[in-house]
Amino acid sequence: QVQLVESGGGLVQAGGSLRLSCAASGGRTSSTYAMGWSRQAPGKEREFVAIISWISDSTHYADSVKGRFTISKDAAKNTLYLQMNSLKPEDTALYFCAQNCRSYGLRGECFEYDYWGQGTPVTVSA
Repeated sequence: QVQLVESGGGLVQAGGSLRLSCAASGGRTSSTYAMGWSRQAPGKEREFVAIISWISDSTHYADSVKGRFTISKDAAKNTLYLQMNSLKPEDTALYFCAQNCRSYGLRGECFEYDYWGQGTPVTVSA
């Protein structure tokens, strides 16, 4: 069974930066083809943030984070990252790591994955 464990969340002032990490274990490395990040703000539905292909390194971002967030991976460590810069109060949310998309949108976003982590909270103060 795949396990995904996020870390790196916390409290930061607007304009600041955070780096989230997600360590994957329990599955076969060869079965991973994509990993991504989603987030859920209080009182809102979960939304797509970014996704990266484990094979080609191609990436796709939500418009709301494009140019500020960078998704990357270290395949040797089975670890996914999300570098978040120029953070805004509206970025406040519980951030989830996920593996292997099962439902893509027309613009390359992912709505549902096979596996999810428990989430790490990010709070951006004004």
